[in-house]
Amino acid sequence: MTFRYTEIMREGLWTNNPGFVQLLGLCPLLAVTGTFINGLGLGIATTLILMASNATVSLIRNVVPQEVRLPVFVLIIASFVTAVEMAIKAFYFDLYLVLGIFIPLIVTNCSIIGRAEAFASKQPVDKALLDGLMMGLGFTLALTLLGGLRELLGHGTLFAQAELMFGEDSHLTITVFENYRGFLLAILPPGAFIGLGLLVALKNAIDQRVSARPVEKPIQFTTEKTSEMTQS
Repeated sequence: MTFRYTEIMREGLWTNNPGFVQLLGLCPLLAVTGTFINGLGLGIATTLILMASNATVSLIRNVVPQEVRLPVFVLIIASFVTAVEMAIKAFYFDLYLVLGIFIPLIVTNCSIIGRAEAFASKQPVDKALLDGLMMGLGFTLALTLLGGLRELLGHGTLFAQAELMFGEDSHLTITVFENYRGFLLAILPPGAFIGLGLLVALKNAIDQRVSARPVEKPIQFTTEKTSEMTQS
């Protein structure tokens, strides 16, 4: 089955979003998204791993026997997860301390092994790479939206702790609510479930509104009307 590039982009970002539609990778999605920056950091790491693993699986898809394809895919994903984890630990150690165990747990993320099996193992490298990028960006979108929502309601700020990713000289923190005491539920685990549910409901409402719009039919001219217009 062949896919167009626009279809792959739409699937990853919206139609088949890993966080809002497939509901995969919920463990890091709910646990790490205490702030926008935390979600962004894990989202970028996941995107890099998705792109690298998809491209590699696509390259070897005609070489690996069907009987051992899943163990091979897991080995490939684990290798890239280890490389990304070591890079974050070397260059973004403070972020590494925040994300903690959820970086190596990317190996068990169902969305990554699922894309390797369902898409990358059946498509050429360019489309597999694009699929990894779009699925990763879709997952990052879910992470950052949920993290931003919880941070805003829980602390009244946005982009707090930006120095974890952009250095100590970065001053990106936006205080939305002055003298805000915070909403404790938003930063607790139940708040993560409630926030995700609200975002999924919002996406479904947008999809229903879009599908309910009347489709404009093109004007069709009958043969008689066409002949009359020609004679006039």
